[in-house]
Amino acid sequence: MNLETLRREYLHGGLRRADLAADPFLQFDKWMQQAVALGLPDPTAMTAATVAADGRPSQRIVLLKHKDERGFVFYTNYGSAKAKELAANPRISLHFPWHKVDRQVKIGGVAEKIPRAESEQYFRSRPRHSQLAAVASRQSEVLQSRDALLARFAELEKESAGGEVPMPDYWGGYRVRPDEFEFWQGGGKRLHDRFRYRLQDDDGWHIERLAP
Repeated sequence: MNLETLRREYLHGGLRRADLAADPFLQFDKWMQQAVALGLPDPTAMTAATVAADGRPSQRIVLLKHKDERGFVFYTNYGSAKAKELAANPRISLHFPWHKVDRQVKIGGVAEKIPRAESEQYFRSRPRHSQLAAVASRQSEVLQSRDALLARFAELEKESAGGEVPMPDYWGGYRVRPDEFEFWQGGGKRLHDRFRYRLQDDDGWHIERLAP
């Protein structure tokens, strides 16, 4: 397989300063709404990049479950690798890759645990099997076998016997409070359009165009 020959042109249109909302949250809403309307696969899937205490970076895909003027919320196991890394360094980078429309959004900020009541509200909205899976899986721990995981799931299912599944203490949400956004639109001849929003203490969001 010759990877060097795999290429294509990015021809879905450009991005101009006049097209941008002054508020990056509104610009993100616009692009997310378009991604959903176009039926893009997993439009809420985002790569979450963290850094461990020893400086080792790590990435994984999580799902955006809520977004408002306070930030971007995802849920996870608080004993997971990402949670331990965020405890050591709360800085995080989120990345939305919408390949079908040649768009990317990168968001940098600080992650903080959300109140338990908010996590409880979301946990109750999840399908029952998802609730049981959150209890059964000690995320990122070494697992003896898949059979062991399935046995634990079946045990919990039997114990709850159709009743309410308690949300475990080791599960909940993080809210990422952004201080930087980057919107990337693919362009022909590799002349892509990139705009960065950076939060300024004195006058809100500052927008600047970046070289591709």
